[in-house]
Amino acid sequence: MEVKIPTRAYSGAIRPITLGKGGKAFTVGGETAFPFYTFEGQMPNQPRFGLEVLDLEPSDWPATLLGAYGAVVKDPAAWAKKCVAELGADFVHLTLAGTNPNDQNLPVDHAVKVAKAVAAAVDVPLTVWGCGSAAKDAEVLKAVAEALSDRRLCIGPVVEENYRQVGAAALAYNHVVIASTPIDINLAKQLNVLLGNLGVKEDSILIDPTVGGLGYGLEYTYSVMERCRAAALTQQDDKLQYPMYCHLGVEVWKTKEAKLPGDADSALGDESKRGVLMEAVTAATLLAAGADVLVMRHPEAMRLSRELVKGLATG
Repeated sequence: MEVKIPTRAYSGAIRPITLGKGGKAFTVGGETAFPFYTFEGQMPNQPRFGLEVLDLEPSDWPATLLGAYGAVVKDPAAWAKKCVAELGADFVHLTLAGTNPNDQNLPVDHAVKVAKAVAAAVDVPLTVWGCGSAAKDAEVLKAVAEALSDRRLCIGPVVEENYRQVGAAALAYNHVVIASTPIDINLAKQLNVLLGNLGVKEDSILIDPTVGGLGYGLEYTYSVMERCRAAALTQQDDKLQYPMYCHLGVEVWKTKEAKLPGDADSALGDESKRGVLMEAVTAATLLAAGADVLVMRHPEAMRLSRELVKGLATG
């Protein structure tokens, strides 16, 4: 006897958003069903994976992570080039950690110089990410948006405290904004409304729901992302019908479990595999929740995640 699995049709859809320019540009979003539910709708654009590059040599990355890159971590442009040419990243996510006013507080000129160098080194889409200080990010991201007006950058994090300044710069130079809110569906919707009222186009917004790593709030992250996707597909909530951008690598590799050496606690297993698997499992969970763009740190974790997507897409 044939078993027919009941299916449903969804009245909403996720907007397709094109990132970057030229031959290496790609489109994310466009789904008309829940992630990988291709028996109920379309998933025309597969999730994309990028690797994070810092403007300064990392001081808090464990050896198991640094070892994947070698000496290039001293040069952001060379690092970015390796991420693309050798490691196969779909895009590069440049974090301007050195501009943090609570740390080195490097000037806007430093950020522009590094962003230009990285942009010249790669031909794939580029994200420029601030330090997390809303006021400093407003200065830095505005300057970078103008300096790289010939590139369709993704810029973020754009938050309620600086959306006017950064959103206006993105609008002026045709960049994509990454609207970042702290794991809350209502705040995510509200920020998108504000950006829309400012004039930011519907094809230039990505949702950053803010994510937790495995064992550190991942379940709550999943719930909020799932609610965002459900509202977009089943309630036609056009303020949530945007692809989701997940900056997950930093959340995994800042945990003690990812950093501890193997001789510190034998129960945690092989340190060369532990952090990689933690990052890959986090990525798999976020993919199931609706992630369209994923920023990772370890290239092996990215490879494993890409293989998972390939398997799900081909059945």
